[in-house]
Amino acid sequence: MRLDSLDRLLQIIRVRRSRRWITVLGLIGTAILIALFWQRLHPAQSPLSALPEITISRSQNEPIQPIPLQVTLNANKVQLGAKLFGDTLLSMDRQVSCLSCHRLDQGGVDRQARSRGANRVQTKVNTPTVLNVAYNFRFSWNGKFETLEAQIEGLAQTVMGNSWEQVIPRLQQVPEYVQQFKAIYSDGITVPNVIDAIADYERSLITPNSRFDQFLRGNYTALTVEEKEGYRWFKSYGCVGCHQGMNVGGNLFQKFGMLGNYFADRGNLTRADYGRYNVTGSENDRYVFRVPSLRNVAITPPYFHDGSAQTLEQAINTMAQYQLGRPLDQEHARRIAQFLNTLTGEGVDHESF
Repeated sequence: MRLDSLDRLLQIIRVRRSRRWITVLGLIGTAILIALFWQRLHPAQSPLSALPEITISRSQNEPIQPIPLQVTLNANKVQLGAKLFGDTLLSMDRQVSCLSCHRLDQGGVDRQARSRGANRVQTKVNTPTVLNVAYNFRFSWNGKFETLEAQIEGLAQTVMGNSWEQVIPRLQQVPEYVQQFKAIYSDGITVPNVIDAIADYERSLITPNSRFDQFLRGNYTALTVEEKEGYRWFKSYGCVGCHQGMNVGGNLFQKFGMLGNYFADRGNLTRADYGRYNVTGSENDRYVFRVPSLRNVAITPPYFHDGSAQTLEQAINTMAQYQLGRPLDQEHARRIAQFLNTLTGEGVDHESF
């Protein structure tokens, strides 16, 4: 009887141990399955993909808005303005036109640090693009002009080296101009009418439907993963604080050198470097400029009012140093440049007016 009782006791112990091991193995297996499932849901991320995937339900939620696909303008005025825009009659020496500095095949600029006006006189600052100029809130680097019309009127005397008193008689001697102006304006060729036609033409120079605009409108495949990363860093570093809105800039003033003395480091200070101070005379406006639009920025080098940056990466690093006061990871700078390339829009199509 004692041996039988002992055998039964040993058998019970063996069964309990077996069940305990089965339980332990089961818990281990369950933990492994949970870990694998979690890894699948949350894959390991590199530093560049640490931010979540961008999904946008409405473009209005973003700091940047897409350019309208078309604008409504008087087609006859636009055509007349286009002819005037490319006519050397407006310059003193009849050698340059608006198109000389604002080449539409080069992003609305001439890609020179300084442009040459009438009589080969060099401009004081880099020529900004004329594309999408209608969406800027002020005009010229120092914001001297509040309207396109005011800018056109002023540039006739500076860049063109001419006066309107000389321009109008020249145009009146061209029968085609006389006919076109009479068809549009009851008083024919006058200074306000010339300016009005050129201004309407410039307002027509929009570049809609960039890949980024397509992205904002809901086509999330319009950008690559790298370009989306660039947009994330563009916002994360704070670039979007100045470069936002429909024109990705062009809608506020900012001091060049918020967190570093750009001009002391560059040297060779010029009067043009004073920026808006030259307009207002206020010390608070020294080195203040209109923030440029970044639309089509990839095809409009060199950059800044002084044309000192030859590449996008150089411009990005300069902004990080003097506007953000922090070094920029070069991989992040490369990604931001990739994003900026997506801001290049489609060409101008005047047939749509």
